[in-house]
Amino acid sequence: MAEKRTAYKVRDLEGIGQVYIADEAITVVAALAATEVDGVASLAGNVTYDMVGKVGAKNLSRGVKITLDDRMVDIVLDLVMEYGHNIVETGHQVQEKVKSSVENMTGFGVRNVNIHIAGVQMDTKKKEG
Repeated sequence: MAEKRTAYKVRDLEGIGQVYIADEAITVVAALAATEVDGVASLAGNVTYDMVGKVGAKNLSRGVKITLDDRMVDIVLDLVMEYGHNIVETGHQVQEKVKSSVENMTGFGVRNVNIHIAGVQMDTKKKEG
């Protein structure tokens, strides 16, 4: 069964054409922004930022849900945090980074960035030595 894709009109350029953004593009922007924050290991059921080049950005849309109405986006992120980082502070940084990135890249406003912590990952590299 084919995946349902939605595209949102961003701008109508008189005499040239329209600009649309696919919902998946918005989810990828949100996912990349979230995984750039120190303390975020990955999106739940997803790959880390470092692996994007190997598996492709399309896989980043897992762990992110968006809804858009009246040019305002609501975003839900399911995150895996790195052990040792303050969840509240890191969550706030993610909210700010995602809001800023989505607004700057899409022109849509962001109403909410809700975060669900799905797990905590231990850094096994620190134990070595």
